[in-house]
Amino acid sequence: MSTSAHGTTPYYFIPSPSRHPVMAAAGLFFVIMGASQWVNGADWGKYSLAFGLIFWLSVLYQWFAQAVSESEGGQYGRKIDLSFRWSMSWFIFSEVMFFGAFFSALWWARAHSVPSLGSLDNSLLWPGFKAVWPSLAAGVTASPADIIEPFTTMGPFWLPTINTALLLSSGVTLTVAHHALIDGNRSKTVSFMWLTVLLGVTFLCVQGYEYYHAYTEYNLKLTSGIYGSTFFMLTGFHGFHVFVGMLMLLFTTLRLQKGHFSADRHFGFEGAAWYWHFVDVVWLGLYILVYWL
Repeated sequence: MSTSAHGTTPYYFIPSPSRHPVMAAAGLFFVIMGASQWVNGADWGKYSLAFGLIFWLSVLYQWFAQAVSESEGGQYGRKIDLSFRWSMSWFIFSEVMFFGAFFSALWWARAHSVPSLGSLDNSLLWPGFKAVWPSLAAGVTASPADIIEPFTTMGPFWLPTINTALLLSSGVTLTVAHHALIDGNRSKTVSFMWLTVLLGVTFLCVQGYEYYHAYTEYNLKLTSGIYGSTFFMLTGFHGFHVFVGMLMLLFTTLRLQKGHFSADRHFGFEGAAWYWHFVDVVWLGLYILVYWL
């Protein structure tokens, strides 16, 4: 292994054989097996799920701790930095495709499925059915067989709008923290990072209250037809991604407090920032397509 001109940092770091990949796979095996059995009525499935999650998370903690130790030990050079950047880029691209599938499902239901159910061919099967998306006409459930309980759709005011302001503000505070890190102002970086984490936690709390409000006052549930399923799948998965992004920012902040990262070497910070800005952009799409339209 050759070394670069920057001291002892290797040109390309070759890790030693690791147990972490196979152990993480084993944990996921128990997670998937437990979840699949639990939803199918096997009571032991929940214990398998809990064990798998704890085991998997403990492996990830050890794995990430080793990577941080290697990075702070000067083992990661320019080639590893490029590898991490490409990896994070492809990961975010896969997330774009993930949300693209759900946005496509929403579009297909609104533009094709519901109008098709109200066509002349189906008028004899479901007389009186209104082929109108629920958010465009009060009382419409998009249920030809009339098996969906009446519900109220979720509008943009005020909780979704508050959450939009929270996420946009968090993007600003994160950018301020990034520039402060580049300028070498660590205390300002840490302060604005904690503010970003707080905004993320507040977003999750507001969304939790929104869900409670939807279930108790609007009777809007996951079973509320295609509107309910697309609403909760899109906003729910986005909320999960906000939670993951918030954890990324939290651990990044804790590392900053320990003195990790420098003005010219901080991709761990940048990777978390990329992910958080992606989450912001997805929410803007949700805010317009789900709440306004």
